[in-house]
Amino acid sequence: MEPIQTTPGHSNQIWAVSDGHAGNRRQALALAAALDLGPADEQILDPRIPWRWFAPRRWPGAVRAFGAEFADRSAPSLAIGCGRQAALATRLLRERGARTVQILDPRLDPRHWDLVIAPEHDGLRGDNVIPLLGSLHPVDDAWLAQARTRFAAFADLPRPRTALLLGGDSAHVRFGRMAFEVLASKLEAALARDGGSVLITLSRRTPHDLREALRHRYDETPGVVWRGEEDGHNPYPGLLGWADRIVCSPDSVNMISEACATRAPVFVFDPQRVGGRPRRFLDALLQRGRIRAMDTVLAPFAVEPLRETARVAAEVRARLDL
Repeated sequence: MEPIQTTPGHSNQIWAVSDGHAGNRRQALALAAALDLGPADEQILDPRIPWRWFAPRRWPGAVRAFGAEFADRSAPSLAIGCGRQAALATRLLRERGARTVQILDPRLDPRHWDLVIAPEHDGLRGDNVIPLLGSLHPVDDAWLAQARTRFAAFADLPRPRTALLLGGDSAHVRFGRMAFEVLASKLEAALARDGGSVLITLSRRTPHDLREALRHRYDETPGVVWRGEEDGHNPYPGLLGWADRIVCSPDSVNMISEACATRAPVFVFDPQRVGGRPRRFLDALLQRGRIRAMDTVLAPFAVEPLRETARVAAEVRARLDL
């Protein structure tokens, strides 16, 4: 491929394109930053009916699927999309001259994009497909050091500091109040033996009754419990930065990928309950020894951080001659 160059009337920009969902935004922005080609212009899509139903298939009139402003704006040099809606947007931008990188399996032939970055557990293969284990994210040593500086007060919490990252139901596993009670009983056994502190955060998918169960659950335990915006800013970066060990619910590939990018041992609650493609992801991590199934001991074990973003970015740069 020819290297990207600035041409008259063609914006020499990078766009990070998504539907605004947190996981999709994070992956597109993380790759854009890792490419180190300058600041990315984030594009949050507002897809119109009927095209949003069929994305990324290119139905008639799709050039107006995201409104006149998107359709009329000069295409960037490079568009990085994540998610199904973004896959249609990056298809359209490629037709207008942009190089395109699509993150996640678009469920169409990868030839519609210059490169497709897909999790290994999706099983997508092709000459222009870059597989990765887990998901893209910004977590590396510099990110963790910045998080420790930002949340320096966590250094005073007694050790071991146990970070607990909780999600909710997904397409491949149910994680609600009953599952949480089983997880909590195991965690409390470990805390009773080891002491230390807890650092807990929830996700947008965490059900209301589980949030309520955490309202006073750990009042007698040193640490912090973040149940939502009413508790201030989410201390999630500080949790990853200061954790001596991390416990995750089994429902989120993104969350577990970021936990595994730290240097802390990661314990996943009941990974055997997960089905579908995410189960293959968890099985790969178990086989590599990067995670263990949660028990009541949470014994430390040696780990190698799982960090795919820099490798993927280097391959993108090489393949597109950036």
